[in-house]
Amino acid sequence: MRKKSSIAPGWWDYTTLDLGQKVTDKIAALTPEEMIAMSRPGFKVVFYDTIEEFYLAEALEFITTWKSATASNPVGICGPIGPTEQLPLVAMLVNELGLSLKHAHFWCMDEWVIDGKEVPESHPLSFKRAFKSLCLNRIRKDLVMPDENVHFAKADTAEYINSWTKAKCAIMQGGQGDVKHWAFNEPPMREGKYIDNPPTVEEYKQLTTRVLDLHPITIAQNSRLHCGGNAPTIPTQAVSVGPKETWQAEKVSIWHAGAHDNPFGQRLTTYMISNNIPDVSVPMSVLADHPNVQFNFLRSGLGTCSVEMH
Repeated sequence: MRKKSSIAPGWWDYTTLDLGQKVTDKIAALTPEEMIAMSRPGFKVVFYDTIEEFYLAEALEFITTWKSATASNPVGICGPIGPTEQLPLVAMLVNELGLSLKHAHFWCMDEWVIDGKEVPESHPLSFKRAFKSLCLNRIRKDLVMPDENVHFAKADTAEYINSWTKAKCAIMQGGQGDVKHWAFNEPPMREGKYIDNPPTVEEYKQLTTRVLDLHPITIAQNSRLHCGGNAPTIPTQAVSVGPKETWQAEKVSIWHAGAHDNPFGQRLTTYMISNNIPDVSVPMSVLADHPNVQFNFLRSGLGTCSVEMH
């Protein structure tokens, strides 16, 4: 039986790992250069020195993907709403290049759920609202992709799941939350047959787009980021793209700006993926099994794991 979480005893999360103090201290001390050296076939670690380079590089993944789309080969990108700083840059680049998105696709990877329904576009936290206002509505009308090529996750998941058959997903972008998720792929609750051990990696990889409960760490993180710590404002459920769709993406590109996960978490998942240590209590580590993953870091956002009272 694995140890209980020191943060949320009814859940699995990274505090249930038993890596040992020696390994934990090694992870906490990793430098950018040591992390870059953890690149291996199927896993690449990249650092950017300026915030401008970081978000431009993220935006260019959209452009490269969409430029490759044709009538006979529709191609898309699955992206997060967090980080969002790249989205206005995407719109500017599309307009400046005169890039037609007629055959391009976009999948929004998740959305908040309240009372069994995805939040309406009018909700201040709506991911759909954010993507439209920060990107889609800024693209010239003669260039913007058709409505049917933009796929937003809904609580009734059938249409969204089916949309993954309509085009190739060249890249799935994402950020990493405090709970070490991508999208809202959370560690599971510690209940039923998973009371002593979490689900296996193979079980987790079979999960498709679904509505799920959010880990307390995720709720706390989002309350800090989006409403000044007013936690009851944050929905306790979301609909999220699943590992099953993630493995349909040719590449997974994770962007660590330093505003979402903490310095230890950024190092932990790098170490686990590099060393092929997938564990469902650390969802991001499950990507160790994906054939093409890239971690992108903002050097100034990595921070340190020094221990001191402030």
